[in-house]
Amino acid sequence: MRVVGIDTATSTASVALIEDGRLISEIIHPAHASVGNANRVNNRGNHAETILPLLETLFAGSEVSLRDIHGLALSIGPGSFTGLRIGLSTVKGLAYGWRLPVVGVSTLLAHAARVIDYNGLICSLLDARKSEVYAALFEKTDCVFKRLTQDMVSSIADAVTRVGNLQAGVPCLFVGVGAHIHRRLLLDLPGARVLSEATQLSSPTVAAAVARLSERQFRSNEVEDLGALTPVYIRPPEAEFKRRSLV
Repeated sequence: MRVVGIDTATSTASVALIEDGRLISEIIHPAHASVGNANRVNNRGNHAETILPLLETLFAGSEVSLRDIHGLALSIGPGSFTGLRIGLSTVKGLAYGWRLPVVGVSTLLAHAARVIDYNGLICSLLDARKSEVYAALFEKTDCVFKRLTQDMVSSIADAVTRVGNLQAGVPCLFVGVGAHIHRRLLLDLPGARVLSEATQLSSPTVAAAVARLSERQFRSNEVEDLGALTPVYIRPPEAEFKRRSLV
């Protein structure tokens, strides 16, 4: 089974091709975010300008086409509102055009799933701006992830408090962009570690994790209703805030 994973939830976009759990190829943009053996793409621009060229490069380098793909998986949120909309509209266009099934994967779970050679608590943190983070806590045992909280948005202090209340005194690994932004605060916590992007514990791209996480659902035909599939924003978009303030 060949699955293409797509992630546009943050400022770094990535695409990856997985075949029966094995990584065939992956590309990340911007290129300076690449680690490990990820291919490099040096052009600049927003995700709307880069996601299709990334996919074209992925297919060309892997010598496959969309007709060889069994499904499309994407990070469905939370994350950048604009990035999520771009990713979903791209996937829907390809899925309708090529009659491909789609699976949406939590962006926070995908960040946690990049971690290998580690068992225990993982708290995934992404920058939500407005002095907030998107957060979720998982327990990893080998390749199995047990979700301990729903995806949430809060201040970093509130997120840390909730993690502490759930698993007091248990060591926790923090991952994601939000973990790096708040690294100093997190390292003051008992038993806390912040995963470095350069470490060998992490696979290079979120897209690869998204593709791997989706495989079981594709095999069991637990796929999305494309017409009903929407991004997971957690909080209303900025336009909705502005509309409410005028009411």
